[in-house]
Amino acid sequence: MRRMTWAAAILLVFSLVLSACGKKDAESVVKDLDKVVSNMESYQGTGTMKLNTGQQELTYNVDVSYQKPHYYRIKLTNAEKDITQIVLRNDDGVFVLTPRLNKVFRFQSDWPQNQGQVYLYQTLIQSILTDNSRQFAVDDKSYVFDVMANYNNGTLARQKIWLNKSDYKPVQVQVSDANASVMVQVDFTSFEFGPSFEKTTFETEANMKSSPSSGGTGDQPTLADPDQDQTDVNGSTNAGSEESKDAVTPDKSAETQDDSKTDGKTDDQATKDDDKNAAAEDEEDADDTTANPEADAASELQVMVPTELPDGVVLKDSMDIVFGGLPGVVSRYTGSYDFSIIQTQPKDMAATYTGGTFLDLGFTIGELSGGDDQKTLTWIVDGNQLRLTSSTLPETEMIRIAQSVQVDTTK
Repeated sequence: MRRMTWAAAILLVFSLVLSACGKKDAESVVKDLDKVVSNMESYQGTGTMKLNTGQQELTYNVDVSYQKPHYYRIKLTNAEKDITQIVLRNDDGVFVLTPRLNKVFRFQSDWPQNQGQVYLYQTLIQSILTDNSRQFAVDDKSYVFDVMANYNNGTLARQKIWLNKSDYKPVQVQVSDANASVMVQVDFTSFEFGPSFEKTTFETEANMKSSPSSGGTGDQPTLADPDQDQTDVNGSTNAGSEESKDAVTPDKSAETQDDSKTDGKTDDQATKDDDKNAAAEDEEDADDTTANPEADAASELQVMVPTELPDGVVLKDSMDIVFGGLPGVVSRYTGSYDFSIIQTQPKDMAATYTGGTFLDLGFTIGELSGGDDQKTLTWIVDGNQLRLTSSTLPETEMIRIAQSVQVDTTK
């Protein structure tokens, strides 16, 4: 009887040891992840990304490619509206492409080393490796990490990352705000380590040719030389910086500019003059576009407005304008913060070199330019180019407003 008891005890001990050997703790998984990233040569992943930053949930198809040492291609497609943007990093720099508009933005940046994206594997793993207060859990098929979110976006506080137990491939990511509400969710439908890519995968011109522009001339964009003045096809020079200076803002810095231009006129008189000038420009533009159906269609903007405003901010006014040779709309907001949003619908344009910095908007990359006195956030969404300009808005509020901009359903 005693022999049977001892045998049962020994079997129990062995089973417990074997069971323990089959489980990994957070420390061992973290060490494995460090090795995976260090030895990784390339990867490709696809999935869907849902954004809940506005009143309406937006869904994008995501296609990510990476090749060591620094080649990236991220293709984001709004399936509902069939609009695609591509973010590239290659030997020439960082580019944001909108093939449908033949539109290229060029940046000098070390992105994504300084600020990653929720759909980049390196970004996810680095957030796990660097957060010493990480939380770890295990479910049936995945290791789950709860860590701090580090996306240069003050509205995003934490993220949960699901990794496949067998190979550490990403399964799902949920990024939440300070109230634990999920703002961004990425579900990976496929992910492969070590694929081979053709050289053209990361080339700017090849990606523009793969999706020809609609309603354009068919000409391929030419890359602007950052050492020279840049002029787009509409004749505006240094588009990345000068357009920011032209933005109509109700803040103090803009009022100072308006005073110098109106020779002592009151704000109301200046506003009336602005309205007259905008109307005159619209009349001239109308003469040019009457015989051009494509230009007519481009001028029929679906006005976009922010669905999330800071407390104490209201719409001051909105008016039709001509901006950079294109018909557009400017909406001015005032209150606890003062800012303006200019919306245009660009046609085929030469590539514009921009000296600003990247901001992660989730659905696209925004470019922040300007100085301490006044900043402009520029981004493209659904074929529209938007510029948010302010001398009072904090960067976090600019991001939150930009993420909430949607078509105005009341008009």
